[in-house]
Formats: sequence, structure tokens, C-alpha cells
Amino acid sequence: MSEHDDPPIARRRLLGLLGTGAAIGLSGCIGDGIGGLGSDDTGGETDGADTSQSYAPNVDQHPGDEPIEFDESHHCAVCNMKPIDYPQWRSQLAHENGEGAVFDTPGCLFAYTVATSSGSEIVGAWTTEFETDTLLDASEAHFVLITDADAADDPMKINPRVFGNYDDAVAYLDEWEAEALTEDDIIGLDDVDRETASIYRENRI
Repeated sequence: MSEHDDPPIARRRLLGLLGTGAAIGLSGCIGDGIGGLGSDDTGGETDGADTSQSYAPNVDQHPGDEPIEFDESHHCAVCNMKPIDYPQWRSQLAHENGEGAVFDTPGCLFAYTVATSSGSEIVGAWTTEFETDTLLDASEAHFVLITDADAADDPMKINPRVFGNYDDAVAYLDEWEAEALTEDDIIGLDDVDRETASIYRENRI
């Protein structure tokens, strides 16, 4: 396949949308990912209270210019699952202040970028190419936004498909038969907003 001619997204432009808010305790993910965050004894009724969530960095020291090794001590900053258990899905990022965060899936990476409590800029991010264990520079990756969770068989129910080569992402549009997708459904990491992240982790942001 030929390589796409678009220039790579500058790493320092990754995301300038870091929000503020208090970090909350994390719990494990079960089944469709509802594992406790945002749940209460009211059956979902919150009497108009703000139920939005925020996520704090969970890596104290990250070099920022290259990914760190995943290990047994790491838990996803969004869902608390272990990234080391998901070598074909895991992701991570680095903040300018030297902190970082790790994730079991690109869907959780999306959620963190729009709902982090850190005030420090994201200066590096890495995510695993679909159906491989190859960690890519997420600022240069192409994300195919599938939305049919019933057709997916993913950790946390559903995740975007990650490709390092744009033409591979385009080819996947035809391979994914569950829904009609177009090249408009291929985005970069700096295109991710709350609406996009909600496709994958609606109950966590």
C-alpha cells in the first residue's frame, strides 16, 4: 500500500483541551465497563447533580520523549484494568510536567484526554496498532471510529481501530461490515473531543 501524504501531527499539538477537576477513585471494569465508576444506589438518578468524571495521571515519572515499559504494577487511569494483560490494545501518554498515564485500551486513552484533571499539557502519546502488539506514536496514528459495540469483541466492549498507515485505515473501512463507514470516520488524536470519546466510554466521562 502507498503511504499517505498528509504531514504528521506535531506531538506538541496533541491536545490543548486539558480540563480541571478533582480526581476520583477508580474501580475495576466488569462486562460492558460499568464496573463502579459513576454508579450509585439510585439506579442512575442523580437529582440533577453533575456526574462528570475526571482522571489523574497515574505514572509519577514519564520521560515524555519515548514510551515506558508496561509492567504488572500498572493499572488503567480510567478503568483500573491492567494494560499488561492487553498487549494488542494498551496505550499511554506523558504530560509536560513529567507525569504520565497508562491505559488498557485506546478507548480509555480517548476518555482521559477529554476528562483529565491534570493541568499539564500532553506532550507525548502512544497506542497499539490494531491486531498487533506494535506501539505507535499516537500523534501520527489514524483512528477508525467504529460505533457498533454489538459487532465488536473488545476489552471494555468497544474501541477505535488504530493504524499507523492511512491506507491501512482506509482498507479497514471495507473490512468492517457491521456499519457503513467513510474516510470521515478516520481521525487523528488531536481531533478527539468529548463527543468522540463518548462513543467508547460514555459512562466514564
